[in-house]
Amino acid sequence: QVQLVESGGGLVQAGGSLRLSCAASARAFSTYNMAWFRQAPGKEREFVAAIRGFDGSTYYAVSVKDRFTISRDNAKNTVSLQMNSLEPEDTAIYYCAADRSARVTYRGPDYDFWGQGTQVTVSS
Repeated sequence: QVQLVESGGGLVQAGGSLRLSCAASARAFSTYNMAWFRQAPGKEREFVAAIRGFDGSTYYAVSVKDRFTISRDNAKNTVSLQMNSLEPEDTAIYYCAADRSARVTYRGPDYDFWGQGTQVTVSS
């Protein structure tokens, strides 16, 4: 069983930055693919970014590419999401997810473990 705890959400003005962190209680953390998803009110959950455990390769949704950066620290069992140039459309609950599949997936149901989420609100 893997437990994931997100932190770092909050209220920020458009154009500002936030850094989300996810702490994982997992053996062999480096073998897990880690991802961030988000869900805005009235909308379906959507993929934001992922980082592969095998080699640290990163993957981004088109809407956040060049603004967000996902990274991981395997020594500390953490994954982070640096969010710059935030827009009101980025307002959502952000979830950390973990999966041990061989391939990185953008599909939420493919991830086995989820955090409780952290709220990000971007004001215009």
